[in-house]
Amino acid sequence: MRYGFDIGGTKIEIVAFDDDFNIYYQQRKATPTTNYNDFLDCIIDLIEQADRICGTTNKIGIGMPGVVNNKTGKLVASNIPCASGQNIVADLQKRIARDITIGNDAQCFTLSEANGGAADGLEMVFGAILGTGVGGGLCINGQLISGANGATGEWGHSLLPAFLYKKYNLPLIPCGCGLLSCIEKYISGGGIVELYHLCTTHRVTDTCEVIDLMREGDVYACKAFHMFIDILASALGSMVNVYDPDAIVFGGGLSKIDEIYQQLPEQLNKYILSSISTPRLLKPKFGDASGVRGAAMLC
Repeated sequence: MRYGFDIGGTKIEIVAFDDDFNIYYQQRKATPTTNYNDFLDCIIDLIEQADRICGTTNKIGIGMPGVVNNKTGKLVASNIPCASGQNIVADLQKRIARDITIGNDAQCFTLSEANGGAADGLEMVFGAILGTGVGGGLCINGQLISGANGATGEWGHSLLPAFLYKKYNLPLIPCGCGLLSCIEKYISGGGIVELYHLCTTHRVTDTCEVIDLMREGDVYACKAFHMFIDILASALGSMVNVYDPDAIVFGGGLSKIDEIYQQLPEQLNKYILSSISTPRLLKPKFGDASGVRGAAMLC
């Protein structure tokens, strides 16, 4: 048996899997975001509860937002303020004698979908998370490639191409990472809302409203979604030209939008080399649970 942790800005979840990755036990708690000791206490408490239920101690894999630097072990660019800049594994191991591995949540998602998931058995798999943020991961023959600094798959922080900036008269939006005009500011859930607001003075509060309006034929929502698909295709086209994957598996809330799979292939073909076939564009097999499953695989 092994434990997987899915740690986010609102909740920390632990799931105990058997060797066939069937779920044996799961529990979650609200994430302490301002006090690092409280954050560690929450993780330890969930581990000890799981140990009592499972009747054994098990290896632990942790998936969470941000980049875990392979050289320093420190987490950077996390949406959990108290954990950013900390070496979480080292600090946990000072308090509990256990094998612990940590990785980026999008990379964990990709690992899961490349092993028993939607892209099982494929040689080269790129995972693309489209949600509150934009991230990803790369697996080759089922093995996760994290990179020299643990940042492989951070395609959301590639910059908006100048020709799209001019084509749609887009604003250059500062990103929390410190760069200007990262594509995640345009193709995340909030990015679709911002694209819609560029097209009309009508205000909406979330992505679902824009998608509903698009499906009703609203001209401004249709225009915003076309812009979204074009920017998404351009960004993924660069990834395809570099990695030449067999498949791209989408995760995150936007991965549930059917129109992405219908409209993206034609647009993607415009941005990849003519000698490259369009990779398969796949919905995830394990959905929102794929990240914690992949975290357990880190063990």
